[in-house]
This record gives sequence, structure tokens and C-alpha cells, in this order.
Amino acid sequence: MAKAIRLSERGGPEVLKWEQVEVADPQAHEVLLHQTAVGVNFADVYLRTGLYPQPLPSGIGSEAAGVVAAVGRKVRGIKPGDHMVYSLPSPGAYAEQRVLAADKLLKIPAGVSDEQAAAVLLKGLTCWFLLRQTYKVRRGDVLLLQAAAGGVGLIMSQWARALGAKVIGVVSTEEKARLARRNGCNQVLLGYHDLPARVRKLNRGQGVDVVYDGVGKDTLFASLDSLRPRGLMVSFGNASGAAPAFSPLELAKRGSLYFTRTGAADYLGQPEARRAGARELFSLIRRKLVRVHIGQRYPLAEAAQAQRDLEARRTIGSTVLIP
Repeated sequence: MAKAIRLSERGGPEVLKWEQVEVADPQAHEVLLHQTAVGVNFADVYLRTGLYPQPLPSGIGSEAAGVVAAVGRKVRGIKPGDHMVYSLPSPGAYAEQRVLAADKLLKIPAGVSDEQAAAVLLKGLTCWFLLRQTYKVRRGDVLLLQAAAGGVGLIMSQWARALGAKVIGVVSTEEKARLARRNGCNQVLLGYHDLPARVRKLNRGQGVDVVYDGVGKDTLFASLDSLRPRGLMVSFGNASGAAPAFSPLELAKRGSLYFTRTGAADYLGQPEARRAGARELFSLIRRKLVRVHIGQRYPLAEAAQAQRDLEARRTIGSTVLIP
């Protein structure tokens, strides 16, 4: 037996319950992981509220790291004591222990801690497909990054800078602006007021090549208006709520823009893709080209408070729960 956060109804953070759960022995191709750090993401909030549908009752959370406690008889290449990390679409990471298919786990390399791996994997893989697949960022590109001091933003700005891009970040407070500047942003703008004009002022009168927007409702048109002709708007999150519907003519009016709304499963659904992204991510961390900023730690039992703070934008960088 172990404890986990369980979800039996939709609602606010108060619906997250700390409960006793049964943990089975690992079957032939499975691993029992004693979890040491759990990552917190906005996707967890969307599952709790019902924006991302999921049958109930359910676990919650998509990524965690820990130490292998036992392996099934047909598992190869993983042994008790190994430090592993995972990021999965099936919820249940907010738990002390979890049984998982061995092929879903990634080995944490030397030089990367369990907390770093849990804090960075989903966000880092998101950055990988956004920067390397959705739009292949090249040296000299100029990109606009909304919520540049968030968990994804801090990783993405450093990664983009390492690729030779110029990064203009947008944040909501002076404290976050200082953090964004220390983590890859060449220039930082405070707030959304008159954003397109301020972006062009920083970019020799031109719009940017690509906008990465994980905020959603509050920033959609400001992001579109900040692009150069035929630039790309990448929407990948809904921190302020789902972005509103709009006519395709809005893209033509702004210079024949491109628009995409990404889904991680379409980029990370295959194990080969996850492994490729993780290799590049962990290499950047080990080479200190990407630093993992863990701004908050909470006991796992206090997951509700962690989500309250995340929704209220009181968090900076990544958040981890400690079992």
C-alpha cells in the first residue's frame, strides 16, 4: 500500500484527495518505481477542471522520477536502484509509488538529479518539439516567448539562445523579468499593453519570425499582431483559458500568417521520439547550456496548494512535489 492524490470529481484544487491506494507487484514487463520527485504542469490543472477529459475516478499528474524498487522477470536493461524518469499521457504521477511499463521509463544520466529530471522532462520535451520540430529554430531567428519566466519558458529561452536565436520574452512582473534575463532572454517586455508595437521597437521595426504562446485567451491577438508577414504563431497552452475561435481571414489580414495548435501526443507519441528529445535535453543540462530552475517544492500531500499557486501565477520556474 502507498498514498496518492486521487480525483473523483471536477472542480477546484479542493477536489484533490490524499488517499491510500494499493500498488500491485510488477508483471513481466513492468517496473515498480519508488518516486522521489513529481513534476507539476498546467495539464494537471486542465485534467482536474475537465478541460482535458478523463474518466473518473482517476489519478493525476503525468511525470515523475524515482528509484527502481523491483522489476518484472522479462525486464532487461533496468535493475533495482536505477534512477528513472517518465512523462506519460495516462495520469497518476502524484503518488508515492507506481507500477509502469519498462519501455515508458528513461534512465536519468549522471549529473542530473531526480528533482531536475522530474521538473524538466515534460517541459523539456515540449521545448524540444516546439523548437526542433514545429518550427526549426535557426541561428539569427527572432522569436517572441509569452510567459518567459514559467517552467516551459525558462527552458525554452535558454535552448533557443543556445541555437543562436534572439529571444524576446514577455512576463508579468519585474521579478520575473530579472529571472527571464538571467535565463536566455535577450530582451524582456513587461505586460501585454501595446505589445506588438513594443516588439517591433526592439526588432528594427519588424515583427518576429515565430511566437510561442502558452498563455491562450489573454494573448492570442497580441501574439498574432507581433509576427512578420508569413510568420508562424505556435499556440501550445491555455494558462489564461482556451484561446478564442477566430476567422482564418484574420491570418490573411496580418500578412498571410501561419497558425498551429500543438498537441504533445502527435510529437511524443512514439518511444523513439521521447528518447531522442530526452537525449538532447539531458545533454544540454549536463553541458550547462540549460539550467533547471525549481522555484517551488511542496510535500506531495499538499498538491492542492501547488495547483492553487500555479493557477494564480504565483509560481516561478518549475514546481515539484516531494513524496
